[in-house]
Amino acid sequence: MKRAERIRKVPPYLFAEIDKKVAQAKAAGKDVISLGIGDPDLPTPGYIIDELVKEAHNPANHQYPSYEGMFAFRSAVAEWCRKRFGITLDPASEVLTLIGSKEGIAHLPLAFVDPGDIVLIPDPGYPVYKVATLFAGGEPYPFKLLPERGFLPDFSTIPSNIAKRAKMIFLNYPNNPTAAVADLSFFKEAVDFAKSYDIIVAHDNAYSEVAYDGYCPASFLQAEGAMDVGVEFNSLSKPFNMTGWRIGFAYGNKDIIAGLSIIKTNVDSGVFQAIQYAGIKALQENKGTDELNAVYTRRRNMVVETFNEMGWKLDKPKATFYIWAPVPETYGSSVEFAAAMLEKAGVVITPGIGYGEAGNGYFRISITINDQRLKEAMDRIRKNL
Repeated sequence: MKRAERIRKVPPYLFAEIDKKVAQAKAAGKDVISLGIGDPDLPTPGYIIDELVKEAHNPANHQYPSYEGMFAFRSAVAEWCRKRFGITLDPASEVLTLIGSKEGIAHLPLAFVDPGDIVLIPDPGYPVYKVATLFAGGEPYPFKLLPERGFLPDFSTIPSNIAKRAKMIFLNYPNNPTAAVADLSFFKEAVDFAKSYDIIVAHDNAYSEVAYDGYCPASFLQAEGAMDVGVEFNSLSKPFNMTGWRIGFAYGNKDIIAGLSIIKTNVDSGVFQAIQYAGIKALQENKGTDELNAVYTRRRNMVVETFNEMGWKLDKPKATFYIWAPVPETYGSSVEFAAAMLEKAGVVITPGIGYGEAGNGYFRISITINDQRLKEAMDRIRKNL
């Protein structure tokens, strides 16, 4: 059965091969500790669950939900953005409810990218940016995130003939996988670049609430002129441990939101209303994130200090629950190093090549695992390196 060209263009999924090797190791009786997936291990706060249970008993919530999301939820998003970032949004036209932010990110190119259009994507970067571009018939153009620039792009390195053909650019700060952060001066550079070439900015801000040591990540939309060119994606998954609930939101330029809404209307349905009510409760109460970040701070310190004791010179990241580190010179690639860690230590780490060519010299560790298992993983890596 011949697959569509858009499917055949999608690169092999590296993580599927990793999962295969993990399954083989477990079948052989090996105790495997996974530091690969960024999926919070702690439970959703009880006050959010209680709200879900209450609203799930209401028969009015059992019908098809609206495509764009309940106005009450969108209003709660707008109010949260006002308090958190100081930005003003019209919940009727500038906020859209999503089945997790990934859904919106994947659908946005379908609304604005025609075959042959270029989409600028970060390298390394979240793989969905590239795949979404390919599904829309666009051409992904990777721009490198280099350590000497704090993993921020240099827009001047993007050739003008490429920029003129570009329809969209994806940005993501705090960043997955590098854990890099960006300030408003950088976002203003992005706005100026986008306006110069009439490019849509899609900023993935899913890690805005996972931050440490007093650092407070900004919104792209706080930059002057950002509402003219862009939208931002966020989610309840990370700050409230709701990854399985699948609820996120997009907000920003009303014309971009309207285009994304057309795709949603024709491709999927809305979020179960009981979950939206729980989301309203989470945004309004906004409790538990400080305690959660305290847990992640402790784990971040454990991992960074362990690797630095072994000879790395890592800075403690200011945000996200990832550690991004260079592969030892004795290993030829990130895949080779990841395979060695699985075979020797029974520990899964993510090879950087999975996020783009520029990630090949690095690996990523997720700290979304309980302290005891994380400490055991660090002990195993120390012993086997």
